[in-house]
Formats: sequence, structure tokens, C-alpha cells
Amino acid sequence: MSTLPAFKENAFPTMGVELELQLVDLQNFNLAMEAKDLLRRLSEIVHPGEIKPEITQAMIELNSSVHASYESLIAELRMIRNTLAEQAAQTHIGICGGGAHPFQKWKEQRIFPTERFSSVSEQYGYLAKQFTVFGQHIHIACTNGDDALYLCHAMARYLPQFIALSAASPFHQGVDTAFDCSRLAVISAFPLSGTPPWLLTWKDFEVYFNRMVDLGIVKSIKDFYWDIRPKPEYGTVEFRICDTPLTVEKAAILAAYAQLLACWMLETRPQLSREIYLTYLYNRFHAARYGLEAMFVDPIHRNHFALSEDILETCRHLAPYAARMGCEEALHQIQAIAQTHENDAHWLRKQYAEFQSLADTVRSQTELWIQ
Repeated sequence: MSTLPAFKENAFPTMGVELELQLVDLQNFNLAMEAKDLLRRLSEIVHPGEIKPEITQAMIELNSSVHASYESLIAELRMIRNTLAEQAAQTHIGICGGGAHPFQKWKEQRIFPTERFSSVSEQYGYLAKQFTVFGQHIHIACTNGDDALYLCHAMARYLPQFIALSAASPFHQGVDTAFDCSRLAVISAFPLSGTPPWLLTWKDFEVYFNRMVDLGIVKSIKDFYWDIRPKPEYGTVEFRICDTPLTVEKAAILAAYAQLLACWMLETRPQLSREIYLTYLYNRFHAARYGLEAMFVDPIHRNHFALSEDILETCRHLAPYAARMGCEEALHQIQAIAQTHENDAHWLRKQYAEFQSLADTVRSQTELWIQ
């Protein structure tokens, strides 16, 4: 029987990043099922962070170390990127970000042969191969389990911002989906997706988790595909809502934004309200559909406003924290994205408009990733 690990307590809201990346054939720019060979090569050299397989063989996952600052995170991500690019080039593989490959066919993918991935494939059938989409996960450390649950619910108000800021999957299965983020539709198909239950103490969460284990529904915290979830063995909350950005610099900016929000919330303790979930799925959908053009519905104050304006207002609250933590540049970048409405989905559509070719669009993604 599985048990929930004890929550690892952390004194400071450090951060870490996971990036799911695309492996691309440099001849036709379709996905290349070359993860085994690339991972073998990487296992023979020393490099920062960790690089692991993902559920299908045209994917890998990059994990950063734990970082207190934006500057150290971005420096490490660049080092890992450079190592990956060098090793991939020697095997004629391209690597890129983006939340979904524009024209790969899910039925052609192969499951990476690990016990966990085989179990997911057995349980979820064709959904496992459709899970060939690519996300950024952000871990923010917490002092204890109660704080982690507080952040899970308090952050729900801001998750649509992260969807719009990170959106990088306008094309899927060969078509323009009309969404900035098509990836979330794939995630939403899983039965344990969505948001955590309204539990506010770690003791109550342990009871809930053990009940789900007893019912045979889950075996570990990994079986919850929530948009944000506690990760007790790391002592973090894990944001799972973002598309993988097109650059590691953008990934670091998003992580810094999450860290600033956590610091602000843990210091000021905005009151939790269950009413935020009245409009959560609606706001989530609109952020995925319209990106930075979306409207946000606030069920507490009962008004509507532009999501981009909400981001800018949030940045004003976070400015003192950015100055204190030395990441003003990251916050300025968030403000610039909100002001111009130019997320990665916007960039990808511009590339397609120029080339009129999804293959050339992917080529431009691989070139951008290594710059």
C-alpha cells in the first residue's frame, strides 16, 4: 500500500523547473523517436541538472537544480540547453520547445519502455500516446504542507495568467486550432485532472490521499494530473499549467513570476475563497482559447476585465518583491508580454504566416531554441 511521503519543509521559496522538450528529425521536422539514443549519450557526460525520458520516445524532460534566484536558474538552464544542443547535433536531432508539435500524428508515437509509462499506457489507452504534448512544470518550495495547500488554492486565481503567458501550442495535428494553447485539451481528458479538492490542512489531505489509495484510484501523488498540486517529497507546490516555452529564457521568467507570487501570497496571506472555482474552468478555457486577448471573470468582485490588465496589475503588486529578490528584469519581461500581447503562440503564427509551411515553422522553433 502506498503512503503519502512526509512533507519536506523548506525555509525559503526556492524554485526549480521541468521542461518537456520535442526531439525533431532535421530532414522533415516531424518528431523523431530518438530519446533512447540521446539519453544514452547524455548519460556518458557530466552536465548540470537532470535529463530523463518522457512518456513517448520523441520526448525528453529537462530538470533544473534548486535555485533561490532567477539569475542562477537562467544560467543553469542555458548550460543544460547548450549541452543538449551539442549532443543532439552530433546525432542529427533538433530540439525545440512549444506545447505541441504542429503536425505529428499521435498514433505513430511509441511509449518509452518504463514500468510507469507502460502502466499509464495500459490504463489510459490511446490517451497515453495523445499525451505527446509538452509542458513546463514549476516547483516553488514551501515551509510546510499547510502552506502548500494554501498556495494551491490561492494560486488558482492566477493560473489563467500562466496559461496565457506561456501559450505555445496554436497548431495541433496539422491544423491551426484557433487556440493559443491547444495542449490543455489533451490534459483535460484525464479523469484526475483539474484542481485539488478543497482541503486546507495537510492532515486532511493525508486522509484524502489514503482514502484514494484504499479505493484503488491512485498509487502516488503523480497519479493526480491537477493544474497545480503539492509535491511532498520535494516540499513544493508544482505548477503544471504552462506550455513549454520556445526558449529557456522564457521558462526562467515564468518560474521567477511564480516565485514572486508565492512570496507575495505567503507574506500578505490573501483570504482564500472557494468561490474562485465557480469560474475557474471558464477562465481556464478562455485563457487557452484567446491567450492574452482573453477576458477574466472575477466571481468574488463580480466583474469582468482583460486578462492582460490583470497581469499588469499583479506585476505592480509584485514590483517591491522583484526589487528585493533581484529579478526586476524577469518582471519587466512579464509586463512586456502582457502589454504587447505577444506570447509564443503569436510568434508561431507569425512564422507560419511567413513560411506557409508547418515544417518550416518547426525548423524556426529549433533555431530559436539554441540561440
